[in-house]
Amino acid sequence: MTDDAERDADGRRLVELAKRRGFFLQSAGAYGGVSGFYTFGPQGAALKQAIEDTWRDRFTIQEGNMEVDAPTVMPEPVFEASGHLDGFDDMLVECPECGESHRADHVVEDNTDLEDAEALPVEEVEELIAEYELVCPNCGAGLAGQAVEDFNLMFETNIGPGSSDPGYLRPETAQGIFIEFPQLAEYARNQLPFGVTQIGRAYRNEISPRKSLLRVREFTQAELELFIDPEEDEPDLGPVEDVTAPFYPATEQEADDGDPYEATIREVVEEGVVGNPWIAYYLGLAKQWYDRIGVDMDRFRFRQHLPGELAHYSADCWDAEGEVDGDWIELGGFSYRSDYDLSKHDEHSDEDFTVFKQYDEPITTEKALVDPDMSYLGPEFGGAAQDVADALAALAERNPAAFEEAGEDGDVTVEVDGEEHDVPVSQTDFSVEEVTESGEHVTPHVVEPSLGIDRALYTVLDHTYRADEIDGEERTFLELPPEVAPTTVGVFPLMDRDGLGEKARAIARELREAGLSVTYDDAGAIGRRYRRQDEVGTPFCVTVDYTTIGEGRDDDEGEPGTVTVRERDTTAQRRIPVEDLAETLTALRDGDLSFDDL
Repeated sequence: MTDDAERDADGRRLVELAKRRGFFLQSAGAYGGVSGFYTFGPQGAALKQAIEDTWRDRFTIQEGNMEVDAPTVMPEPVFEASGHLDGFDDMLVECPECGESHRADHVVEDNTDLEDAEALPVEEVEELIAEYELVCPNCGAGLAGQAVEDFNLMFETNIGPGSSDPGYLRPETAQGIFIEFPQLAEYARNQLPFGVTQIGRAYRNEISPRKSLLRVREFTQAELELFIDPEEDEPDLGPVEDVTAPFYPATEQEADDGDPYEATIREVVEEGVVGNPWIAYYLGLAKQWYDRIGVDMDRFRFRQHLPGELAHYSADCWDAEGEVDGDWIELGGFSYRSDYDLSKHDEHSDEDFTVFKQYDEPITTEKALVDPDMSYLGPEFGGAAQDVADALAALAERNPAAFEEAGEDGDVTVEVDGEEHDVPVSQTDFSVEEVTESGEHVTPHVVEPSLGIDRALYTVLDHTYRADEIDGEERTFLELPPEVAPTTVGVFPLMDRDGLGEKARAIARELREAGLSVTYDDAGAIGRRYRRQDEVGTPFCVTVDYTTIGEGRDDDEGEPGTVTVRERDTTAQRRIPVEDLAETLTALRDGDLSFDDL
């Protein structure tokens, strides 16, 4: 079997396991399914919640950030301001025979050696399709000569009856934070830096959803927006400075023999590989978090975006990537958004998206001021009068010499919407005055770690999938960290008679009351029950036998009142007193105790 065939087979086995054991399945299967939408089953919903909880613990609670939960539908002006209506596109090519639409860059990447066709201009992608004589993945018809067009990924809807108030499903959770910035800044007492997190659904109308959870139309994001003063705020790299990870900067990607290389967070900052220390700080946190939830660190790296890949709002961006089914996939993005978002919403809305920065001591300076005569500007410039007044104020602040050089009898020229307007200086009431200021208004910059929960979940399943042989029988299991496993412990009676079942059910109830996730199973041979729990990643199983209830034979191992605790990965077993069971399992789940220590 070829490497590609093996990877495809591994992917199919994982998807089959996910459906059979209740991790995830395509939605609306009774109606033929809907591409790009998935339902998380009982195991998947629990695993997803556990992954979200660990993210919240690391990026919200431990970092001292605030968390919000914004609506998934927002009005059109939000996305006009953010730039999503104009720049949130993918490249689409349509088959001339079957009419199927495809991501043009994916067609190129899947059939050539090029890895980053997304970063190329549309015209170049069209040329590559013709040069390589690429065909429709659906029917095999040639795509050469077909137009490649930009396709906006936003899901449009109407807010209220009719079509007078258009809205969109959010393509990212970030805008729900940005538009509430004025109020959030008040909650933070206008003290920078401060961070706001959110975990929630986002929607993108993908051209060709594929690879299960890796390319979908509805997904969950975990995002942090950190608001900083770019002139003063620097992170404390101490907690992450020794974290080591593979880095794949743009220079290495563009070099003929470039490869990722290992470095510490401190090294990539000091060497300028990661230009922004805040991004480096969050790369360090993310490395620790991905390791915590079960991502294989031998199949993990940080890759810098090439210039053509950068989002419209991003000054620099690094991706966390995991190797899945033979391909490197994006797990999360770490972007320096500068003041783009807040400036845009400040410009388009009626709110102030700045914070007031108090000086240590008041500062007295000379300041150029204008107070235009609106009784002159109104008749002279009509509807543009206020824009002209605003342009005069901006000119006075930027270049007061223009007024002084024109003189009292001269004109100054301002530009509004590309048109120049001459205004007599005498009508501007221009003056230079001494002004004492106690502070200034600052537009914060934004650092954004944005992580995909669904992709993290799929990657964890892929990276923890194992196969071995126990007592001559093949076994598959998920080596999930106990902290995120959907179920912490399976409780079994050796058989459901002689009071064993009643005792096992009582133990299961006590463990649930202690806050543990428990499944009870009395169906089939004990070995079969172990295998079922192994396959969904349950780290521990408890067996109630005759020794537990004080009716064991003299040659039985263990003391009365004890149960057998079995560990998933090694299948090793220990006998534990029932009275210590909840405390012991909790410590094992939380990493405060290792199984070898029992």
